[in-house]
Amino acid sequence: MRFKSQQRSNQLPGINLTPMLNVMMGILAFFVMITMMLSEEQGLEVPLPSNEPRATQQDDLPPLIVELDATGQFAIEQVPVNSAQVLTQVQTYLAENPGAFVVLQADRQLPYERVVQALAELKQIGGDRVSLAVDP
Repeated sequence: MRFKSQQRSNQLPGINLTPMLNVMMGILAFFVMITMMLSEEQGLEVPLPSNEPRATQQDDLPPLIVELDATGQFAIEQVPVNSAQVLTQVQTYLAENPGAFVVLQADRQLPYERVVQALAELKQIGGDRVSLAVDP
């Protein structure tokens, strides 16, 4: 006599994947944690500005404004000049006023390539003390 538990069935026995997935997730979490602990944190040292106000006479100097109109003509303080005169006057201004800076104001109609060329010419003289006006 055969009991029901001993009878053969046509079905394959089911495999329970839950314990295997639990073990795999545990191993994955372990390797993620170990990897995070072994990697070095990389950063960039940025010097922060101090809260102390600088009390020098150079702070009160207005910037030298160099204008560049739509035709590509330079002007310093509303006076039209050529490019050689601009470079000479900028160099003289920066030499006489070590804390001052120069601002290039270009017309919106001027091609950007010409603005970049003018800015590069001024930066060769003034270095980091030359900037481009955002909104003339």
